[in-house]
Amino acid sequence: MIASLTGVLLAIGDGHLLVGVGGVGFLVYVPAPVTETIGNVGDAVTLHTTLLVRDETPVLYGFPTLQGKRLFDALLGVSGVGPKLALSLLGAFSPDEAATAIVSGNADLLSSVHGIGKRTAGRIVIDLQSKLQKEWEAAAVTLSSASNDVAAALLALGYSAAEAQRAVAALKDVNGLPLEEQVRQALQSLARE
Repeated sequence: MIASLTGVLLAIGDGHLLVGVGGVGFLVYVPAPVTETIGNVGDAVTLHTTLLVRDETPVLYGFPTLQGKRLFDALLGVSGVGPKLALSLLGAFSPDEAATAIVSGNADLLSSVHGIGKRTAGRIVIDLQSKLQKEWEAAAVTLSSASNDVAAALLALGYSAAEAQRAVAALKDVNGLPLEEQVRQALQSLARE
């Protein structure tokens, strides 16, 4: 099994990288944001990888952090979640943001990711919530139903799922405030970023 690659970045494609290691170029599929943040062609890179064999073809998936690889592997253990959906989730959220959403039971936020419906999001929460509570280093943030409403409002306004999660996590002392005021405060925190 190939657990990691350290080599030279040879090419950056749409959702994949070509990494040269010892004269061999490895095609590695990565979450979309990684292609923008990994560096430039010619830079040295290290990726934590998962090797899957699908239809007798080996496919490598890579992540700049070990946490990303661990969450990807955990997501593959959920019925109905394949590598494409797992990459979509890790493309929409950082590993810590995704783990926090799962641990807090925020299936609505997970279902905002393209390709993940409410049923699949619920299955991810049910299957991984207790496992991530035990194993994940990220602090779990318990979200109230009002916080879920704020996140849904931000998503409806066109913000990304990751932006909505950050804005909701930044809200403090909003208990008892009307939803409109909570959304206003969340929008202010996004404007400050």
